[in-house]
Amino acid sequence: MKKLTLISGLLLAMMLCSDVYAQLSKQERKEWKKKAKEYKKNPEQLKDLEAANRSLNSEVSKLTNENKSLQSQLSDRDAKISELNQDLTKLRSDLAAARAEVNELRRSASAEPQRKGVTPGVAFRVQIGAFRNKDLSKYFEQHENFAGEKDADGAQKITLMEFKDYWEADTFKKYMREMGVKDAWIVSYKDGVRVPLKDVLEGVIAD
Repeated sequence: MKKLTLISGLLLAMMLCSDVYAQLSKQERKEWKKKAKEYKKNPEQLKDLEAANRSLNSEVSKLTNENKSLQSQLSDRDAKISELNQDLTKLRSDLAAARAEVNELRRSASAEPQRKGVTPGVAFRVQIGAFRNKDLSKYFEQHENFAGEKDADGAQKITLMEFKDYWEADTFKKYMREMGVKDAWIVSYKDGVRVPLKDVLEGVIAD
């Protein structure tokens, strides 16, 4: 039994060395022959070497599997980075297009002429009456100082002139009353929209 164990150890040693033995130099062959004799005298050492070899192979296999897992994770990460880069490129493109659109709208707004009859800021007109059975709208486009608008009841409110200064409007109102238009009174607008006089009067008088 002891001889069988020894023979098995020698065969294992030969198998371990067979792949590289043919490439060994003359000096290296002598050294390995010497080691083989030592293993022959001490088979326990060869057994320990075999156990160490199995342990190393197991560790190599474990590290190989871990490396494959890391490579897979790295591949997934690279794919995610690529996807995020594509999204970022699209967002930058959309932002550039939006900015160009905003700039174009600004240019269009600055180039667009002011609508007729719309004065930016606060303006004042003198209303001379409100009529239900008189439609004078056909004259509005022909005379810039003559205008009108309909209220919720359908009455057409007729106004004359347009002033940026409240006191000029007040003076014109007094002229109208002296000329017999007893219902003449001042109405106010802000950016072309009619607003209550009290909403703008305080600031205008203060100025």
